[in-house]
Amino acid sequence: MQLKIMPKKKHLPAGRVPLIVFLCQVISALEVPLDLVQPPTITQQSPKDYIIDPRENIVIQCEAKGKPPPSFSWTQNGTHFDIDKDPLVTMKPDSGTLIINIMSEGKAETYEGMYQCTARNERGAAISNNIVVRPSRSPLWTKEKLEPMTLQNGQPLVLPCRPPVGLPPPIIFWMDNSFQRLPQSERVSQGLNGDLYFSNVLPEDTREDYICYARFNHTQTIQQKQPISVKVISVDELNDTIAANLSDTEFYGAKSNRERPPTFLTPEGNASNKEELRGNVLSLECIAEGLPTPVIYWIKEDGTLPINRTFYRNFQKTLQIIQVSEADSGNYQCIAKNALGAIHHTISVTVKAAPYWIMAPHNLVLSPGEDGALICRANGNPKPTISWLSNGVPIEIAPDDPSRKIDGDTIIFSNVQERSSAVYQCNASNEYGYLLANAFVNVLAEPPRILTSANTHYQVIANRPAFLDCAFFGSPLPTIEWFKGAKGSALHEDTYVFHENGTLGIPVAQKESTGTYTCVAKNKLGMAKNEVNLEIKDPTRIIKQPEYAVVQRGSTVSFECKVKHDHTLTLTVTWLKDDHELPSDGRFTVDEDQLVVADVGDNDGGTYTCVANTTLDTVSASAVLGVVDVPDPPFDLELTDQLDKSVQLSWTPGDDNNSPITKFIIEYEDAMHEAGLWHYQAEVPGTQTRAQLKLSPYVNYSFRVMAENSLGRSSPSQPSEQYFTKAAEPDKNPMTVEGLGSEPDNLVITWKPLNGFESNGPGLQYKVSWRQKDGDDEWTSVVVANVSKYIVSGTPTFVPYLIKVQALNDVGFAPEPAVVMGHSGEDLPMVAPRNVQVNVLNGTLAEVHWDPVPLQSVRGHLQGYRIYYWKAQSSSKRNRRHMEKKILIFQGSKTHGMLPGLEPFSHYLLNVRVVNGKGEGPASPDKDFNTPEGVPSAPSALKIVNPTLDSLTLEWDPPRHPNGILTEYTLKYQPINSTHELGPLIDLKIPANKTRWTLKNLNFSTRYKFYFYAQTSAGSGSQITEEAVTTVDEAMASRQVDIATQGWFIGLMCAVALLILILLIVCFIRRNKGGKYPVKEKEDAHADPEIQPMKEDDGTFGEYSDAEDHKPLKKGSRTPSDRTVKKEDSDDSLVDYGEGVNGQFNEDGSFIGQYSGKKEKEPAEGNESSEAPSPVNAMNSFV
Repeated sequence: MQLKIMPKKKHLPAGRVPLIVFLCQVISALEVPLDLVQPPTITQQSPKDYIIDPRENIVIQCEAKGKPPPSFSWTQNGTHFDIDKDPLVTMKPDSGTLIINIMSEGKAETYEGMYQCTARNERGAAISNNIVVRPSRSPLWTKEKLEPMTLQNGQPLVLPCRPPVGLPPPIIFWMDNSFQRLPQSERVSQGLNGDLYFSNVLPEDTREDYICYARFNHTQTIQQKQPISVKVISVDELNDTIAANLSDTEFYGAKSNRERPPTFLTPEGNASNKEELRGNVLSLECIAEGLPTPVIYWIKEDGTLPINRTFYRNFQKTLQIIQVSEADSGNYQCIAKNALGAIHHTISVTVKAAPYWIMAPHNLVLSPGEDGALICRANGNPKPTISWLSNGVPIEIAPDDPSRKIDGDTIIFSNVQERSSAVYQCNASNEYGYLLANAFVNVLAEPPRILTSANTHYQVIANRPAFLDCAFFGSPLPTIEWFKGAKGSALHEDTYVFHENGTLGIPVAQKESTGTYTCVAKNKLGMAKNEVNLEIKDPTRIIKQPEYAVVQRGSTVSFECKVKHDHTLTLTVTWLKDDHELPSDGRFTVDEDQLVVADVGDNDGGTYTCVANTTLDTVSASAVLGVVDVPDPPFDLELTDQLDKSVQLSWTPGDDNNSPITKFIIEYEDAMHEAGLWHYQAEVPGTQTRAQLKLSPYVNYSFRVMAENSLGRSSPSQPSEQYFTKAAEPDKNPMTVEGLGSEPDNLVITWKPLNGFESNGPGLQYKVSWRQKDGDDEWTSVVVANVSKYIVSGTPTFVPYLIKVQALNDVGFAPEPAVVMGHSGEDLPMVAPRNVQVNVLNGTLAEVHWDPVPLQSVRGHLQGYRIYYWKAQSSSKRNRRHMEKKILIFQGSKTHGMLPGLEPFSHYLLNVRVVNGKGEGPASPDKDFNTPEGVPSAPSALKIVNPTLDSLTLEWDPPRHPNGILTEYTLKYQPINSTHELGPLIDLKIPANKTRWTLKNLNFSTRYKFYFYAQTSAGSGSQITEEAVTTVDEAMASRQVDIATQGWFIGLMCAVALLILILLIVCFIRRNKGGKYPVKEKEDAHADPEIQPMKEDDGTFGEYSDAEDHKPLKKGSRTPSDRTVKKEDSDDSLVDYGEGVNGQFNEDGSFIGQYSGKKEKEPAEGNESSEAPSPVNAMNSFV
């Protein structure tokens, strides 16, 4: 239920304990129930000025209420209108509305006049306004013959409309024969009277169909004036037209076409008067002619124009002030101004006023013996006259009533009785109109009654005002009290507000305000009460508001709006854009908590509002969406200040799309030399819209502009007009001039030609000049076409030349060119380097020295020396084979260099040659040298074959690179127990001529790890590793698998297992007694002299660590007394492959490298093994 705040309220003095509302006898707060006796009240009537459509029936409204229901009567033009005598007139049942049937017969003009309705019952009579009924009129235009109008260019013109007088007045507009509105401007406009004004005419104003139309809205008809023909001609045309009829002195000159100061077409003169009624729209108009077209300005003398009520229409020729009042009276001045002068016109405005209410009389309900008053106050200009009527009769001739007294605009009632009931009319009138108000005096004796429905349920949002209605009636006027709860005391005014219409106001309703409230109305005739219920609801809140967003055009944006509300209320969430509904576009998607806008466009920018509604409250939150993008391209490019070598370019920026333009980029196209290619010209800040551009001669320029903001660069603008600059001599010469011979007897001069843009004119050529640097010859010159090369033949071999290339065209020469030095063609060197010496540094590196050749023998640019070297044969004079030659180049004039990457124990040959641009010279005599021995590479392969219970056979291939004479092989091996612990390391020397070796007396079913490497006199080489297990061969294992499922085999295995268990027990007993195993005796017999013997009671090896553990190997439970195991002395002699060649050889800049090969280090003996053996490690040894 919507609650309304009543503007009137009464607060009790602070000393009044029971908060009883004593309501004044203000009748506006009382509405007499329709079941009680009351005088008539007019509820509906037609307007005072009633214009009817003559094509429809006439309906004059008059509705009224009262008890008993009133009867109705009418007057026409001040006399009784007997509707029973006119068959066309009927009155609606239970109504005073007249229906005059003119559709079947009769004319509307017959019933034109002034009508007044009277509604009467036993308590009085109410009357309506005087209703003036007039039929609308839309008369035809009077026929007239309109002559064509011919006038000179620049003259003023007024085309009259003069529409027929209609009722109501028509709306005027000008169109052509095609029903297209004629364009209007500061020069051409329509006046308030409908005429069409031309401040000055132009040739384009010539036409034959200037037509004025009058639209009569009431009858929906349009009337048309005859077309007016206008022809605008120049002075010469006008003289030719009238030459036959006018003398020479009467010819038109150029005077009418000259510029002239303004003159007013309307209103005429320097001053005029205007009168308007209060509340209407004041319209003031000034239209002036002149050349150029004048501009109109408005001011108010001794005052300012009201800001919120002032509007300018018709290109500022009309000033309008709405809701005009007496304060708007005064002098208004319009000023017409052009370049030749200004004039002004003063309009004196007087605002009059038809009567308007200050206090209209209201119905008065009194109980017998009470007092009261009716007040009727109005104002106007001139001041209106107040007159009273009683039951429609002037009060002066109405029946006398001793309880009333008239005092000007007030009627005072004292000690009224039931017979004092009547309807009084107050009439306030002046020359501009009248006001009529009905107000009854109804004398009743009625006990209180509550008009508000019983048990009304109010729902109010917490922390907001609550208003509980208690509409009442009674005579005399009842007093009102409010109570809360079944047994609550009267409510007090310190917390509540008591309104005169009985409403209880709670300024800030809280949850504790919930409950039942009782309204009690009392007067001397009785009491009435009513209960209402109040429920407080939680407010609706937006807990997540949409946020400001700036997105690029074409992207997607979302606004979030999360709402919390009272769960007992129904929530509706609506999204608005700029306070209107969202566009009906599939790009807008509304989910539960968000709005998503896809493919955002320029028109999507604005304010988006999330509105959350319940039946009790509404909350909203807004966010602004800014749509940004790269700028639109500039337009309206214009070239000004066009000079030979500069021009000014101006443009109009395109839309920046909500991101400020930071700069403009200007590009040019040379349509003559490079059509279709655009080049950078210049750039200016984004605040500039013009640029002074430097130009080159002989270029057909077009320009375009691009705008750039923070999001990127716009598309290019449309090209500007073309601008062709004059030709001039070249201002630069070719670049990259060089002189190099391609043959021993020529000089090839090359250069980078100028492009068409740089030519500065037609006929581009080059003047090529040359002479020997060290001679006294004059410059030799030749002019060639636009090419990039010239060959001078018959030159000495490799002689320095001075060269220059100068550009020229049909206009002249470029500045003097720079001189560059070149050489004629080269030939092969004639002499080989001498005194070649080789110093061998180690097995892989040697240093070479030689003497330089004489420079004159090089016959060209010395590029360096080239060393050819190759391996001829080994030092042992065996395995002779030819090796591919290798080449090292040493740049410049170096006379020594390093030869890296040599093979040890090899015989090499080398020679040295000098190199120039033509090629290399003869080779020096071959020089040979030998490299010393080096350590060998790892054996090529190591594999374990024929494993048995106590032996393993090793087979291997010699090292692929022995790097010397092999002296012997070293084999080291150690057992690995079931817990991966390593046993003692055994070292074995094997002659160099062996490739197979069998190890015997090994432990059965035991895994061994082997370390194997070769040796030369230079030391030990890289080792290779492998693992193997002493066991039965695979064929037997396969057969065991095949018979493993046989029953007899399973029984046999069980017996064997039992036997083994017995043997283990026996062995364990013997061991505890100090006995030896046969295996132990074999180990003692073949003990490695480098490994200390183990104690007899030591039955453990060092622990074997898993490869993934990377922890130091744990020592066994029994170790030698000093807890150390020696390493072989040969371990310390192992070196990386390529020893001594670890440095970088970069003296000559042609080689940077390193020769090295990492060897797997020997395993630690005994318990000091640092890495667990694995198949992966074994494979690594072959790499």
